[in-house]
Amino acid sequence: LSAFFLLVIALVTAAAALYGPSYLGAHARAPVVQTLALAVFVVCMALVCCAGDLLTFLLAWEVMTLASWVLVVADGSEEHARAGLLYLVMAHAGTAALLVAFLALAERAQGFDFSSVRAAAHGLAGGTRTALFMLVLAGFGAKAGVVPLHVWLPKAHPAAPSHASALMSGVMLKVALYGIFRFGFDLLAPVAGPLPASWGWTVLVLGTVSAVIGVLLALQQHDLKRLLAFHSVENVGIILIGAGVAMLLGGGRG
Repeated sequence: LSAFFLLVIALVTAAAALYGPSYLGAHARAPVVQTLALAVFVVCMALVCCAGDLLTFLLAWEVMTLASWVLVVADGSEEHARAGLLYLVMAHAGTAALLVAFLALAERAQGFDFSSVRAAAHGLAGGTRTALFMLVLAGFGAKAGVVPLHVWLPKAHPAAPSHASALMSGVMLKVALYGIFRFGFDLLAPVAGPLPASWGWTVLVLGTVSAVIGVLLALQQHDLKRLLAFHSVENVGIILIGAGVAMLLGGGRG
């Protein structure tokens, strides 16, 4: 799973590195700051996918958020500053949900590494397991742009440089989906038997709503970057539909 997402990160980053310099030369007010922020952003997305413990995962996740925020607000305009503030609020609300779930899992596992968390999750009661999954779903869903947590995306997406927007929509949102997959199908999954049906139905409904609302809102846009932002919401919804069906069909470690 990690290798697949690293491949996606590498391919989109290569395209951004190829076309980004000409954009920065023509439009950027702070090209050095944006270049450094972009490098940190890419490295942290890769670290999220490579992390083997909760602490490394959360630190890389948070720095990824801060680096992408710098890309949104780097030109210094008031409109972009407001978009960046909304993005930061939504992202940190999601991080707060993740922090609660991670601390609960770490306390149970007496450690932060994924192997200990996976072993500790075996003994979780059904209600506790579902509550933790809903927390991580909300935390990652806020970054993935899942409806109704998508409000930051059509504002922050147009504010970032074009090549950074491509990385945010094409990769960052999918890294958030990686988190859902890692926890839903692996770390929190029962050791045997199907996943709880409530997980699958929740993900399926959220995916369907996101896909439908995303495409309907995209049809109303006249700004190309806002149109792409809402299509990103739609694409995330389509992926979640597939994930929800997989959960209902019994995906997971078992």
